[in-house]
Order: sequence, then structure tokens, then C-alpha cells
Amino acid sequence: MHRRSLFGAGAGLIAAPALAQQHQHHSPLRPAEASPSPFANVFQGGQPHHLTDAQTAQRVIDSPAPPGPPGRWVPRAAMPIPRSEMAWATEWAGRMHVVGGYGEGRFDRAYHTVYVPAEDRWYDAAPLPRGANHVAVVALGGQVYALGGFIEQNRRCDDLAFAYDVEADRWRPIARLPRPRGAAAAVALDGRIHLIGGATDPAPERASIGWHEVYDPKTDQWELRRPLPAARDHVGCVAHAGLIHVVGGRFNTFQYNTAMHHVYLPARDTWIEKAPMPTARSGHGMVIYRGRFFCMGGEGGIIERGQTLEARVHGQMESYDPLTDTWQRHAPMPTPRHAVAAVTLGEWIHVAGGGAVLGGAVQSAVHEAFTLG
Repeated sequence: MHRRSLFGAGAGLIAAPALAQQHQHHSPLRPAEASPSPFANVFQGGQPHHLTDAQTAQRVIDSPAPPGPPGRWVPRAAMPIPRSEMAWATEWAGRMHVVGGYGEGRFDRAYHTVYVPAEDRWYDAAPLPRGANHVAVVALGGQVYALGGFIEQNRRCDDLAFAYDVEADRWRPIARLPRPRGAAAAVALDGRIHLIGGATDPAPERASIGWHEVYDPKTDQWELRRPLPAARDHVGCVAHAGLIHVVGGRFNTFQYNTAMHHVYLPARDTWIEKAPMPTARSGHGMVIYRGRFFCMGGEGGIIERGQTLEARVHGQMESYDPLTDTWQRHAPMPTPRHAVAAVTLGEWIHVAGGGAVLGGAVQSAVHEAFTLG
């Protein structure tokens, strides 16, 4: 296996001088207009889509967790294109980066859009050197890392890895993953990047994995760590106080969602269990906000022989206190979605895009933000 990719970096984008002056500490990016349509259907060439009553009925918001402060949601600038299955998002220097995903009738998009909260506006950045969905992304040291992903609809993963220089608006290849995978979780801890879980080939099986590998940007090398005890993908994952929390996800398909909550202890290279998430789900967002872990959205259901027997698109907003190992609930998402882009920007949790119905058929440009005030 070749240890490095030979793909070239994405072309930089040129913006107006006024924009460059306005953001002296960021590379110039190209403004992108908000999508006029909140939903689109990838199977219909990315055409605008109106949710049916049956599709809207998939939404569930009830949580068994005890009540916490409700907080509030407000609309923000819609994404430029309805998208889903990006495999979440990352934050750097107060901006949200959303990479790859489904959109405009394809599953292998190389989109890279950046949200600037001070302007409530989206910008186009240099695209990925190759398109993919369910790409794991994380920011560290002025770089946005994009790891693995699927080339077809939620299957046929690859081992390519790239780093994006925020200042230069340019991607470069880095050491390939030791093993190909998509829908994995990526978090930065102590100057390294942990890539955990996900799913891998053969494509007809698309089985969940518990692989845990660590990338060192200084040496451009990968090392193995103790795997996640319960192999799964589409998890929520954050690093906090020197530990890594992996919450929820699915065993192979959303029919087998879990609420499990595992914590990785780096000093011991081992895992322990903590209080499970109140609502079992996968494809949910997970962020740190005011010292708590907030989980929102997700999906679950049962499909047998092509027939949907049960469909749930989650809108629950539940948060975890790592000091007391307890959960509580908050105001649910106005527009339940799964496979969302979710990050904390200042005093707001931003949740953009995502799937509006069970599975990957309908993408969303909806962007909503939550605050406890």
C-alpha cells in the first residue's frame, strides 16, 4: 500500500479585496448565497423537495431525560446547497467548516463551505481533492483534517486523508489511513488526532468497526490504540479534560442503534462506560457547550426487503454533565434532522444541513442555532 497520496491540492479561491481586508487573519474565500429551497432529493437529481405528511410524521422529539433549562432555537442563514451525510463538521477560529457529503444528485461531492457567524453568511472554500460522503473532519493547529469517507451511497470507503491549511485555502495529501473506512469519528487530543469506529468494506455488508488509530501531524504517521469496545459508526464524539467520549451510534444499520457511552483513558489505553444517552440514535451531532456535551438530531428505523416498517428522524436535544455523569433534556430542534453539521461558535450551537427523512434521500439546507441565553 502506498503510504502517501499523489493527489494535488485543491485550487485556492480568489475573493474581492474588500473581503480579504475584512478577514485579515483568514484566507480570502468566495461568498455563497443561501439556498432558496430548504430541501432537495438526491435521487431526483437534487431537485427541490417538499416534505410529505408521511415524511413529516417521521419526526420525534420526546425525551425520557429529566428536564433542564429549555434554551431556545433561532434560524440562521441557510446553507448554499441542501446537503447531508457530510459526517459532521469542525470549528476553527470561530468558523464552521463543512466538508463533502450528498448534494445536487450525487453522493461524492467535494464541497467545502465555511460559515462566518459575525456575518451570518456562508463562503466557498477550496474543495476536497476528491469528493466523498461521511468524511471524518477535525481541526488542529490551523489545519482542517479530512479522513476517509465513502465514494458511493454510504458504502465503498477509501483510505485517503488530507489536511487543509486555513490561511492558504489549500489542501494537501497526508499519510493514508492504515485501513479504509467511512462514518468514523475524529477528535484532537494532546496534539494528535484520534480516528475511532466507522464502517468498512465489503460494500454489500458495510460492517461497523471498532478500530482506533492515532495520527501524529508532526511525523505524518499513524499508530494503533485499543479499539472501541462496541464496534459502531455514526457516533457522537468529543474530547474533554484529557478524555475522549463516544456516545450512541449504530451497529451496522440504524435498525440497531445504541445509547452506549464509552470513555477512552489515554494514560491507560483503555475504555470505561458512563451513563448512556437517554435516546438511542445514530447520525446525531455532539458538541461541548458550557462544560456539557449536547447531542441533537439523529435517525432510527426498520427497513426490510426495501420496505420501511418504522422511521424516526430525531429532534431531541439532550446534554450530559461529565462531573455528575447525568443527562437532561432541552428544547428540541425545530427541524429534526440526522447527519448534521454541528459545532459550538461562541454562545451558540449551530446545526446546519442534514437528512430530513430516514436514510439519505432528502437533504436539507436548514441552519438553526441553539443557546441557553
